[in-house]
Amino acid sequence: MKKNNHQPYIFHSIAEMNKALGMPPPAHPLIALNDYKDISGDISDIAKGMLMDFYKISYKKHLSGKIRYGQHHYDFNEGGLSFISPNQLIAEDESNGECEGFTLLIHPDFFRGYALAANIKNYGFFSYAANEALQLSEKEKETLLGVFKNIGDELQQRLDKFSQDVIISQIELLLNYSNRFYNRQFITRSAVNHDILTQMETLLEDYFNARNGMEKGLPTVQYLADAMHVSPGYLSDLLRNLTGLNAQQHIHQKMIEKAKIILSGSNLSVAEIAYQLGFEHPQSFSKIFKRKTNQTPVEFKQSLN
Repeated sequence: MKKNNHQPYIFHSIAEMNKALGMPPPAHPLIALNDYKDISGDISDIAKGMLMDFYKISYKKHLSGKIRYGQHHYDFNEGGLSFISPNQLIAEDESNGECEGFTLLIHPDFFRGYALAANIKNYGFFSYAANEALQLSEKEKETLLGVFKNIGDELQQRLDKFSQDVIISQIELLLNYSNRFYNRQFITRSAVNHDILTQMETLLEDYFNARNGMEKGLPTVQYLADAMHVSPGYLSDLLRNLTGLNAQQHIHQKMIEKAKIILSGSNLSVAEIAYQLGFEHPQSFSKIFKRKTNQTPVEFKQSLN
Protein backbone atom coordinates (compact mmCIF):
# COMPACT_ATOMS: atom_id res chain seq x y z
CA MET A 1 0.00 0.00 0.00
CA LYS A 2 1.38 3.37 -0.99
CA LYS A 3 0.36 6.73 0.38
CA ASN A 4 1.30 10.34 0.17
CA ASN A 5 3.71 11.21 2.98
CA HIS A 6 1.40 14.02 4.06
CA GLN A 7 -1.79 11.96 4.12
CA PRO A 8 -2.91 9.37 6.69
CA TYR A 9 -3.82 5.82 5.75
CA ILE A 10 -7.58 5.43 5.34
CA PHE A 11 -9.22 2.08 6.07
CA HIS A 12 -12.81 1.57 4.95
CA SER A 13 -13.05 -2.04 6.10
CA ILE A 14 -11.62 -4.25 8.82
CA ALA A 15 -10.37 -6.71 6.20
CA GLU A 16 -8.41 -3.90 4.53
CA MET A 17 -6.79 -2.95 7.83
CA ASN A 18 -5.95 -6.55 8.73
CA LYS A 19 -4.28 -7.00 5.36
CA ALA A 20 -2.14 -3.90 5.93
CA LEU A 21 -1.12 -5.25 9.36
CA GLY A 22 -0.19 -8.63 7.91
CA MET A 23 -3.06 -10.39 9.67
CA PRO A 24 -5.61 -12.90 8.31
CA PRO A 25 -9.04 -11.69 7.20
CA PRO A 26 -11.61 -11.36 10.01
CA ALA A 27 -14.08 -14.21 10.56
CA HIS A 28 -16.86 -11.62 10.40
CA PRO A 29 -16.53 -8.67 7.99
CA LEU A 30 -17.89 -6.15 10.51
CA ILE A 31 -16.09 -7.13 13.72
CA ALA A 32 -12.71 -8.55 14.73
CA LEU A 33 -10.69 -9.08 17.88
CA ASN A 34 -7.00 -8.84 16.93
CA ASP A 35 -4.03 -9.74 19.09
CA TYR A 36 -1.07 -7.37 18.73
CA LYS A 37 1.36 -10.31 18.72
CA ASP A 38 -0.18 -11.52 15.44
CA ILE A 39 0.83 -8.37 13.55
CA SER A 40 3.45 -9.32 10.98
CA GLY A 41 3.44 -6.32 8.64
CA ASP A 42 5.58 -3.21 8.80
CA ILE A 43 3.34 -0.71 10.58
CA SER A 44 5.87 2.10 11.06
CA ASP A 45 4.24 4.28 8.39
CA ILE A 46 0.69 3.33 9.36
CA ALA A 47 1.36 4.28 12.98
CA LYS A 48 2.20 7.84 11.92
CA GLY A 49 -1.41 8.48 10.95
CA MET A 50 -4.53 6.58 10.00
CA LEU A 51 -8.30 7.00 9.76
CA MET A 52 -10.82 4.16 10.06
CA ASP A 53 -14.51 3.85 9.26
CA PHE A 54 -15.04 1.76 12.39
CA TYR A 55 -14.73 1.80 16.19
CA LYS A 56 -11.50 0.69 17.86
CA ILE A 57 -11.31 -0.43 21.49
CA SER A 58 -7.75 -1.32 22.46
CA TYR A 59 -6.26 -2.91 25.55
CA LYS A 60 -2.53 -2.53 26.10
CA LYS A 61 -1.02 -4.61 28.87
CA HIS A 62 2.03 -2.42 29.37
CA LEU A 63 2.19 1.31 28.82
CA SER A 64 5.78 2.45 28.52
CA GLY A 65 6.84 5.53 30.46
CA LYS A 66 4.24 7.79 32.01
CA ILE A 67 0.79 8.97 31.04
CA ARG A 68 0.02 12.67 31.18
CA TYR A 69 -3.20 14.04 32.67
CA GLY A 70 -3.30 17.83 32.47
CA GLN A 71 -0.05 19.09 33.99
CA HIS A 72 0.57 15.86 35.94
CA HIS A 73 2.07 12.46 35.10
CA TYR A 74 1.32 9.00 36.47
CA ASP A 75 2.86 5.57 36.21
CA PHE A 76 0.56 2.65 35.42
CA ASN A 77 1.38 -1.01 35.75
CA GLU A 78 -1.86 -2.82 34.94
CA GLY A 79 -2.36 -1.53 31.41
CA GLY A 80 -5.10 0.60 29.96
CA LEU A 81 -8.05 0.76 27.62
CA SER A 82 -8.47 3.35 24.86
CA PHE A 83 -11.48 4.10 22.67
CA ILE A 84 -11.44 5.48 19.12
CA SER A 85 -14.54 6.44 17.15
CA PRO A 86 -14.82 6.25 13.33
CA ASN A 87 -12.92 8.88 11.33
CA GLN A 88 -10.82 9.94 14.30
CA LEU A 89 -7.18 10.48 13.36
CA ILE A 90 -4.84 8.08 15.16
CA ALA A 91 -1.11 8.64 15.50
CA GLU A 92 1.06 6.37 17.61
CA ASP A 93 4.32 7.40 19.24
CA GLU A 94 6.97 5.13 17.76
CA SER A 95 8.96 5.47 20.98
CA ASN A 96 6.40 3.24 22.66
CA GLY A 97 7.84 0.29 20.80
CA GLU A 98 6.13 -3.10 20.84
CA CYS A 99 3.14 -3.58 23.06
CA GLU A 100 1.17 -6.54 24.35
CA GLY A 101 -2.60 -6.64 24.17
CA PHE A 102 -5.39 -6.67 21.64
CA THR A 103 -7.85 -4.45 19.83
CA LEU A 104 -11.56 -4.85 19.10
CA LEU A 105 -12.63 -3.40 15.75
CA ILE A 106 -16.35 -2.85 15.14
CA HIS A 107 -17.95 -1.37 12.05
CA PRO A 108 -21.03 0.79 12.80
CA ASP A 109 -23.09 -1.43 10.48
CA PHE A 110 -22.70 -4.24 13.02
CA PHE A 111 -25.01 -2.28 15.36
CA ARG A 112 -27.65 -1.58 12.71
CA GLY A 113 -31.11 -2.49 14.00
CA TYR A 114 -29.94 -2.48 17.64
CA ALA A 115 -30.38 0.21 20.29
CA LEU A 116 -26.59 0.43 20.61
CA ALA A 117 -26.44 2.08 17.16
CA ALA A 118 -27.82 5.25 18.76
CA ASN A 119 -26.69 4.70 22.35
CA ILE A 120 -23.00 4.33 21.55
CA LYS A 121 -22.87 8.12 21.07
CA ASN A 122 -23.62 8.46 24.80
CA TYR A 123 -20.27 6.93 25.74
CA GLY A 124 -18.20 10.10 25.86
CA PHE A 125 -14.86 8.34 26.23
CA PHE A 126 -14.84 7.63 22.48
CA SER A 127 -13.91 11.31 22.08
CA TYR A 128 -11.08 11.27 24.65
CA ALA A 129 -7.46 11.72 23.63
CA ALA A 130 -5.03 8.80 23.67
CA ASN A 131 -3.35 10.05 26.84
CA GLU A 132 -6.72 9.90 28.64
CA ALA A 133 -6.94 6.12 28.46
CA LEU A 134 -8.82 4.17 31.11
CA GLN A 135 -6.18 2.94 33.56
CA LEU A 136 -7.21 -0.34 35.17
CA SER A 137 -6.73 -1.87 38.58
CA GLU A 138 -5.95 -5.57 38.70
CA LYS A 139 -9.57 -6.46 39.50
CA GLU A 140 -10.94 -4.16 36.78
CA LYS A 141 -8.51 -5.67 34.30
CA GLU A 142 -9.71 -9.20 35.13
CA THR A 143 -13.33 -8.11 34.69
CA LEU A 144 -12.79 -6.54 31.28
CA LEU A 145 -10.51 -9.29 30.03
CA GLY A 146 -13.32 -11.72 30.82
CA VAL A 147 -15.68 -9.76 28.58
CA PHE A 148 -13.10 -9.61 25.78
CA LYS A 149 -12.64 -13.37 26.10
CA ASN A 150 -16.39 -13.92 25.73
CA ILE A 151 -16.41 -11.85 22.55
CA GLY A 152 -13.37 -13.70 21.19
CA ASP A 153 -14.86 -17.11 21.99
CA GLU A 154 -18.10 -16.19 20.26
CA LEU A 155 -16.26 -15.01 17.15
CA GLN A 156 -14.32 -18.28 16.97
CA GLN A 157 -17.49 -20.36 16.98
CA ARG A 158 -19.60 -21.03 13.95
CA LEU A 159 -21.80 -17.96 13.56
CA ASP A 160 -25.55 -18.49 13.90
CA LYS A 161 -28.65 -16.32 14.25
CA PHE A 162 -27.89 -15.68 17.93
CA SER A 163 -24.23 -14.70 17.50
CA GLN A 164 -24.82 -11.01 16.83
CA ASP A 165 -27.21 -10.68 19.81
CA VAL A 166 -24.69 -12.31 22.13
CA ILE A 167 -21.73 -10.25 20.87
CA ILE A 168 -23.60 -6.95 21.07
CA SER A 169 -24.71 -7.70 24.62
CA GLN A 170 -21.06 -8.30 25.51
CA ILE A 171 -20.01 -5.03 23.83
CA GLU A 172 -22.67 -3.18 25.84
CA LEU A 173 -21.36 -4.85 28.99
CA LEU A 174 -17.81 -3.79 28.09
CA LEU A 175 -18.90 -0.17 27.56
CA ASN A 176 -20.96 -0.04 30.76
CA TYR A 177 -18.08 -1.44 32.81
CA SER A 178 -15.81 1.15 31.20
CA ASN A 179 -18.23 3.90 32.21
CA ARG A 180 -18.12 2.66 35.79
CA PHE A 181 -14.33 2.40 35.85
CA TYR A 182 -13.88 5.85 34.30
CA ASN A 183 -16.09 7.22 37.06
CA ARG A 184 -13.79 5.55 39.59
CA GLN A 185 -10.80 7.06 37.79
CA PHE A 186 -12.25 10.55 38.14
CA ILE A 187 -12.86 9.96 41.85
CA THR A 188 -9.44 8.51 42.65
CA ARG A 189 -7.78 11.44 40.89
CA SER A 190 -9.82 14.04 42.77
CA ALA A 191 -6.73 16.02 43.82
CA VAL A 192 -5.55 16.36 40.23
CA ASN A 193 -9.08 17.07 39.04
CA HIS A 194 -9.37 19.92 41.54
CA ASP A 195 -6.11 21.29 40.14
CA ILE A 196 -7.67 21.23 36.66
CA LEU A 197 -10.79 22.95 38.00
CA THR A 198 -8.66 25.66 39.64
CA GLN A 199 -6.63 26.11 36.45
CA MET A 200 -9.80 26.42 34.38
CA GLU A 201 -11.26 29.01 36.76
CA THR A 202 -8.05 31.03 36.48
CA LEU A 203 -8.11 30.82 32.68
CA LEU A 204 -11.69 32.08 32.56
CA GLU A 205 -11.00 34.83 35.08
CA ASP A 206 -7.98 36.05 33.10
CA TYR A 207 -9.90 35.80 29.80
CA PHE A 208 -12.75 38.01 30.98
CA ASN A 209 -10.47 40.42 32.89
CA ALA A 210 -8.42 40.96 29.73
CA ARG A 211 -11.64 41.66 27.80
CA ASN A 212 -10.64 39.10 25.20
CA GLY A 213 -14.29 38.63 24.38
CA MET A 214 -14.40 41.85 22.38
CA GLU A 215 -11.89 40.41 19.91
CA LYS A 216 -12.26 36.64 20.25
CA GLY A 217 -15.83 36.11 21.43
CA LEU A 218 -16.85 33.93 24.34
CA PRO A 219 -14.21 31.40 25.45
CA THR A 220 -14.93 27.95 24.05
CA VAL A 221 -14.59 24.49 25.53
CA GLN A 222 -11.93 23.78 22.89
CA TYR A 223 -9.95 26.84 24.05
CA LEU A 224 -9.98 25.62 27.67
CA ALA A 225 -9.14 22.04 26.71
CA ASP A 226 -6.20 23.12 24.55
CA ALA A 227 -4.85 25.33 27.33
CA MET A 228 -5.00 22.46 29.82
CA HIS A 229 -3.77 19.72 27.45
CA VAL A 230 -6.88 17.56 27.71
CA SER A 231 -9.60 16.69 25.21
CA PRO A 232 -12.90 18.64 25.33
CA GLY A 233 -14.89 15.49 26.08
CA TYR A 234 -12.61 14.43 28.92
CA LEU A 235 -12.67 17.93 30.41
CA SER A 236 -16.48 18.10 30.37
CA ASP A 237 -16.89 14.61 31.86
CA LEU A 238 -14.27 15.34 34.54
CA LEU A 239 -16.00 18.59 35.52
CA ARG A 240 -19.46 17.00 35.45
CA ASN A 241 -18.24 14.29 37.81
CA LEU A 242 -16.59 16.86 40.08
CA THR A 243 -19.14 19.67 40.12
CA GLY A 244 -22.24 18.48 38.29
CA LEU A 245 -21.61 21.02 35.49
CA ASN A 246 -19.96 20.43 32.13
CA ALA A 247 -17.35 22.76 30.64
CA GLN A 248 -19.86 24.86 28.68
CA GLN A 249 -21.93 25.39 31.82
CA HIS A 250 -18.81 26.50 33.70
CA ILE A 251 -18.09 29.06 30.99
CA HIS A 252 -21.62 30.45 31.27
CA GLN A 253 -21.42 30.47 35.07
CA LYS A 254 -18.18 32.48 35.03
CA MET A 255 -19.62 34.82 32.39
CA ILE A 256 -22.69 35.48 34.58
CA GLU A 257 -20.47 36.21 37.58
CA LYS A 258 -18.45 38.70 35.53
CA ALA A 259 -21.62 40.26 34.09
CA LYS A 260 -23.03 40.84 37.57
CA ILE A 261 -19.82 42.60 38.62
CA ILE A 262 -19.92 44.89 35.58
CA LEU A 263 -23.64 45.58 36.01
CA SER A 264 -23.04 46.46 39.66
CA GLY A 265 -20.09 48.76 39.18
CA SER A 266 -20.46 50.53 35.85
CA ASN A 267 -22.88 52.58 33.78
CA LEU A 268 -22.33 50.53 30.64
CA SER A 269 -25.42 49.57 28.67
CA VAL A 270 -26.51 45.94 28.40
CA ALA A 271 -25.33 45.92 24.76
CA GLU A 272 -21.89 47.27 25.72
CA ILE A 273 -21.54 44.64 28.45
CA ALA A 274 -22.61 41.90 26.04
CA TYR A 275 -19.98 42.93 23.49
CA GLN A 276 -17.30 43.16 26.18
CA LEU A 277 -18.05 39.62 27.34
CA GLY A 278 -17.91 38.20 23.82
CA PHE A 279 -21.47 38.18 22.53
CA GLU A 280 -22.12 39.22 18.96
CA HIS A 281 -25.78 39.87 19.72
CA PRO A 282 -26.92 41.47 23.02
CA GLN A 283 -30.16 39.47 22.84
CA SER A 284 -28.17 36.24 23.25
CA PHE A 285 -26.50 37.61 26.39
CA SER A 286 -29.83 38.71 27.88
CA LYS A 287 -31.39 35.33 27.11
CA ILE A 288 -28.64 33.35 28.87
CA PHE A 289 -28.57 35.79 31.79
CA LYS A 290 -32.34 35.44 32.27
CA ARG A 291 -32.16 31.65 32.03
CA LYS A 292 -29.40 31.44 34.64
CA THR A 293 -30.67 34.09 37.11
CA ASN A 294 -34.42 34.38 36.45
CA GLN A 295 -33.81 38.08 35.84
CA THR A 296 -32.92 40.14 32.79
CA PRO A 297 -29.71 42.20 33.09
CA VAL A 298 -31.84 45.34 33.44
CA GLU A 299 -33.95 43.75 36.20
CA PHE A 300 -30.80 42.67 38.03
CA LYS A 301 -29.34 46.20 37.87
CA GLN A 302 -32.61 47.70 39.10
CA SER A 303 -32.71 45.23 42.03
CA LEU A 304 -29.44 46.68 43.33
CA ASN A 305 -31.02 50.11 43.96
